[in-house]
Amino acid sequence: MKIIGVIPARFQSTRLPGKPLADICGKPMIWWVYQQAIKAKGFDKIYVATDDERIAKVCESYHIDYVMTGTDTPNHIHRIWEVTEKIDSDYYVSINGDEPLISPENIESVMKTLTFASPGLPFFGSVYRELTDPAETIDTANVKIVLDKDGRCLYQSRLPIPSTKGSLNFRYKKAIGIECFNKLALDFFVKTPMGQLETIEDIDHLRFIENGVPIYYQKIESESLSVDTKNDLEKVRSILGGKLNNE
Repeated sequence: MKIIGVIPARFQSTRLPGKPLADICGKPMIWWVYQQAIKAKGFDKIYVATDDERIAKVCESYHIDYVMTGTDTPNHIHRIWEVTEKIDSDYYVSINGDEPLISPENIESVMKTLTFASPGLPFFGSVYRELTDPAETIDTANVKIVLDKDGRCLYQSRLPIPSTKGSLNFRYKKAIGIECFNKLALDFFVKTPMGQLETIEDIDHLRFIENGVPIYYQKIESESLSVDTKNDLEKVRSILGGKLNNE
């Protein structure tokens, strides 16, 4: 079974343009993510998927394999699909390109969802962590998920779900950007138009759920920080700088 890792890295970002190349302790952020990804077991190869020659040149300078994708690619799932048109594999694991603190063990965890894969059917597996901070729970940037007893996703929302009217004995679950697809799932996504729920919630995963394609989740313990703002970048610099000073 062949599994490749893909790190989507687009140059444009509304809040932090060019963030894959942001300097962190003397190395670009994409280098840090790649270093964590190659520590994960189970991959045949790992590629950066980028739409920008500046990122491609940096990848070349650090001997990182990359695939060029379109500049008008609408989202990261579509970008992974573009990789499938150039590189054959049984499964493709998407790894967030803006999480330089990502744990190799957490990347590996997504492969546990492959127990739910069936030959000839679209497959999508991902990971989640439980939320403990109320601020994170109400933050609409965090996608909350509801699962059945087998880890199959029932719904996703930017609002806190489910309601705790009947009980407070519950921890909200946040979807994490480590995702495993087969090509059938990616083909399905790019050929299927956005549905009503996806449009309302602005969550691309709902395209699968609205059309009866299951998403299976594996729990992880994660304190990783995605770099979305300058403040996030400074936090990551401080954390990694401290680790380097202690080595």
